[in-house]
Amino acid sequence: MVKTMSCALAATVVLLCLPTSGQAQQSNMSFFITSVGSGKGADLGGLAGADQHCQQLASAAGAGSHTWHAYLSTSAAGGASAVNARDRIGRGPWRNAKGVVIASNIEELHGTNNLTKQTALTEKGDVVNGRGDAPNTHDILTGSQPDGTAFSGGDDRTCGNWTKSGTDGAAMLGHHDRQGLTEEPPAKSWNSSHPSRGGCSQDALRGTGGAGLFYCFAVN
Repeated sequence: MVKTMSCALAATVVLLCLPTSGQAQQSNMSFFITSVGSGKGADLGGLAGADQHCQQLASAAGAGSHTWHAYLSTSAAGGASAVNARDRIGRGPWRNAKGVVIASNIEELHGTNNLTKQTALTEKGDVVNGRGDAPNTHDILTGSQPDGTAFSGGDDRTCGNWTKSGTDGAAMLGHHDRQGLTEEPPAKSWNSSHPSRGGCSQDALRGTGGAGLFYCFAVN
């Protein structure tokens, strides 16, 4: 009788320690939209702060073994060179928290990808609100052109390279749900739909349908 009880207990312990399928998928996750922003609008603490935010969220979801970078471009400023979002995110393929491939490589990501409202999930595997939901949070910070490169010229499209949270500056935004006010291509762009209006604060981002969220990609 004692041996039978011991075996049953051992079997119970083993079963409790086995990862669920959801946990296993998230450990292989290599793409997500942040479930929360910085709380300071487009002030993310620069690229380093944005990357750290990605890393922390990924670690909490069980995918901390990867190195994570934010999909954000920066403009040339203070003698520094511009940074292209597409050059920061590895080579792919990238999978969401459910194991669905959203793009196999850089070219596919910036071409015909599988990024939709149903696949552009948070690190927790949740769908992000889109157009028609309350509140709408489909505006995703990117600072990028459609091909994933930085903007040239004097217009601010990165909120001071992700350090501003006031009324000045602007950030280029994408629509993760591929929905917009018109059927024209820019409105449906996942990474370059329109700039923010009214500045870089949380309220300004909220005013056009955002919450200061951004894309995170595993680079390895």
